[in-house]
Amino acid sequence: MVAGVVVVGVLAMVALGVHLQQKVEERFTGQLWQLPSVVYARELVLQPGAKIRYDEALKELETLGYQAVKAPARSGEYKASRLQLEFVRRPFTFKEGQETERHVVVRFDYSSVKSIHEWVTRDGKPQQRELGILRIEPKMLGMLEAKTTEQRIYLPKDKMPQALVDALLVTEDRHFYEHDGVSVVAIARAFVANLKAGRTVQGGSTLTQQLAKNMFLSSERSLWRKIKEAYMALLIDYQFDKDQILDAYLNQVYLAQSGRQAVHGFALGARYYFGRPLSELRVDQLALLAGLVKGPSYYNPWRYPERAKGRRDLVLQLMVENQLIDEKDYKIAISRPLDLQAKGQLSQRQPAYFDQLRRELTEEVGEKFESGKGLRLFTTLDPLSQQKAEQAVREMMPKLDKKAGKSLETAVVIADRMTGEIRAMVGGSKPGFAGFNRAIDAKRQIGSVVKPAIYLAALAQPTRFSLATTLADKPLVLKGDKGEEWKPRNYDRQYRGAVPLYQALAKSYNIPTVNLGMAVGLDDVIATMEKLGVDRQEIPPLPSMLLGAFTLTPFEVTQMYQTIASGGRKAPLKALSAVVNGEGEVIFQQLPVSSQAVPVQAAWLTMYGLQKTVTEGTARYLNQQLPSSRLAGKTGTSDKGRDSWYVGVDGREVVTVWVGRDDNASSSLTGSSGALRLYADYVLRRDPEPLILKQPAQISMFDYQQSANQTYQQACLGQHQLPAWDPQGNLKLTCVKKVQSFLHDLFSW
Repeated sequence: MVAGVVVVGVLAMVALGVHLQQKVEERFTGQLWQLPSVVYARELVLQPGAKIRYDEALKELETLGYQAVKAPARSGEYKASRLQLEFVRRPFTFKEGQETERHVVVRFDYSSVKSIHEWVTRDGKPQQRELGILRIEPKMLGMLEAKTTEQRIYLPKDKMPQALVDALLVTEDRHFYEHDGVSVVAIARAFVANLKAGRTVQGGSTLTQQLAKNMFLSSERSLWRKIKEAYMALLIDYQFDKDQILDAYLNQVYLAQSGRQAVHGFALGARYYFGRPLSELRVDQLALLAGLVKGPSYYNPWRYPERAKGRRDLVLQLMVENQLIDEKDYKIAISRPLDLQAKGQLSQRQPAYFDQLRRELTEEVGEKFESGKGLRLFTTLDPLSQQKAEQAVREMMPKLDKKAGKSLETAVVIADRMTGEIRAMVGGSKPGFAGFNRAIDAKRQIGSVVKPAIYLAALAQPTRFSLATTLADKPLVLKGDKGEEWKPRNYDRQYRGAVPLYQALAKSYNIPTVNLGMAVGLDDVIATMEKLGVDRQEIPPLPSMLLGAFTLTPFEVTQMYQTIASGGRKAPLKALSAVVNGEGEVIFQQLPVSSQAVPVQAAWLTMYGLQKTVTEGTARYLNQQLPSSRLAGKTGTSDKGRDSWYVGVDGREVVTVWVGRDDNASSSLTGSSGALRLYADYVLRRDPEPLILKQPAQISMFDYQQSANQTYQQACLGQHQLPAWDPQGNLKLTCVKKVQSFLHDLFSW
């Protein structure tokens, strides 16, 4: 009878062993974890002559968490002096491959990079060598969720700081390399300690047992679970070497809860608690991470700082007692504060931008994008632009709400002026809220932001139109095919008789714009909009479209203005730059591409008019704030004040801002009193790059005389100057003929 029970028991244990061994083999020989895709911002590239100012590069280092020191020596440290930055660039695996840390000195003049030098050792002596280019590692933006609540960044054991491994082993399992997965000595020691205390004060589990529990078992407190845990620890220890087991533990250990996401592994834990890479943490910070293994909630350093400091100092004490650090370093370490970041976070949330990123992954990468495989996504986001846009929204929306007396929403899209790369995106008045993305999904009437496309269509016909062309500004009635009448009006309800074309654009007069659009022809205007990047199907072939009586998203508006602002070169707006798999293979990459969509001369003249909008037109408030930046822009207000728009252009970016209400009720704001104010707040924070437009061929400056009715007539010695596209030299010839005629009359008497 007894023998039968024993046999059954043995067979049961064998069966259990086979089952558990199968589970272990399946997990350890396959992919251990579902790894999220890590998302990075754009990388900043420095090279002599690059139009990157000293303060921009300094802000980049600060955004990346570099630490200011007197003498940079370690990765992630910098020293700033007048027009010079010395720093140790972190090692980073770019999409092209791994680059080691570099100790560099970058010098600037007032508007660009002057020189780059690297400290190297030659013949035992430190000296500087000149570099032609330097890439600064991109900021980690966050992760696209894998199909799991666990988040981690895998980092192999051999890249973990040795001080962290030492702290973990001396605290949790000092005989790790000696036992076979289960330590009888540790169990006995824990039993005695708990017996003396009359309660559980010490555990006897090895790191291998903890790994088995965390990876395969629940947290229930039962003898059966402990038996399975020990059994699996023995199997793991038998099948895999110690370094493999420790590698798995270092990346599996639970360290915090960030909302619905569990933070696993020391690499991600370092970013959660300190906002820095694991390799840059001091020994006291590493000791805190090792100490948190015992209970991340109980030792939560923000909630219980004294408790966490006590645990950290205990780990440091064990390290000095076991001669892992010396007495001097120990005393320095325990004297330090916890030095945490303000709050636990894995990254700043950019839900609108990530929404665009997911769409591009679906459209461009398709099945090559595998969730949970630890892919690395390189994007075009500029961390500084995103940060300043979010700050502007948080600052200005409550003020606009107060002014409008309504519950307002907003959207912001920022793109590189030349490349079309999306630098930032905000989808609502609460930038961190992942709700309806108004930047790419909200179709709203665009009002007067349509006008530059109409003026560009006219200026593309230089034999018919110029910036000085006279446009009628009188009451206008247009009749439809069925006899219906349309009576457009200027916003101020006034009429000026006639105005020059550039002034009609700068001051956003409706009647002159309609007259111009009808003279150009609706078909030509629509064709021009299509060339600028607007879907023809979105544009109704009706005269009212000349005043923006149709809907586009802020994203679509940005595309239209990017084409104009770049000299007529359309560059499709993109957020995704490259996708790299776990083996370092680039599985997708797209470089900025552009093509000439409209004549460069017509685009340049339109931008000239949009600069006049800032200096003397509807956006002159902006010129009061930044009079020397030569900014360009266009305000827009839809019917009954439902939508407030502003599109601003500096030398760096095209920025589209929309403000309105989701229920389409009036916002009580114009483009000038609403969206423009938010843009102004942003551009003041971002420090704009002056918009210097290189004058293209066949554009010349001509003199004009202002007539009594305020219109302009060409004159050889006029009071005003305006640029004009003169492909055949007719305007210049006209003036020459007048001078020749004058001289002939003068000397022929």
